[in-house]
Amino acid sequence: MYSALVIGASAGGLKAITQILAQLPSSYPLPIAIVQHRLADHTQLLVELLNANTELTVVEPYSGQKLQPGFVYIAPGGYHLLIERTQQFSLSVDSPVCYAIPSIDVLFESAAVSYAQQLIGLVLTGANSDGSIGLQRIREYGGLCIVQDPDSAEEASMPKAALKLTKADHTLPLEKIADLLLQLASSGT
Repeated sequence: MYSALVIGASAGGLKAITQILAQLPSSYPLPIAIVQHRLADHTQLLVELLNANTELTVVEPYSGQKLQPGFVYIAPGGYHLLIERTQQFSLSVDSPVCYAIPSIDVLFESAAVSYAQQLIGLVLTGANSDGSIGLQRIREYGGLCIVQDPDSAEEASMPKAALKLTKADHTLPLEKIADLLLQLASSGT
């Protein structure tokens, strides 16, 4: 049974994330934590835009906040987002990873330790390799790994890097990802 979903995206990610979240109902049972590479001062705009396009509630998490179903947590610009073993968020201002803060790898690696085989990791479009090491960590801890088909990505570098480093359980075009997420959440397998 899966307990959480983590998503990483960079260039082209806003469109991809919006398309996926628009297809998930308010009853979607998994909390979703997302790192979307962006400038630190564009955070609130991203939250507002995503809230306007999904039935789920999109927020920026704060340190100590517990993950809850029905919520989408967007990493604040200028901070790494981590999930502690207690399945609560923490924020860090450590150095950039893969030239990014927030970093997808940081979120994925911490979530893998916290959720192990109950975690789903999803790497979407992007122009660097952030997320590939984190997805590998999710695999090592027994979680499920999904990668957007590079041919359907606006920027294929990130999905290609993830696939090069880690065997994905599913590699799908963008338009099929939400259906899989719904199926996984309802079946638990």
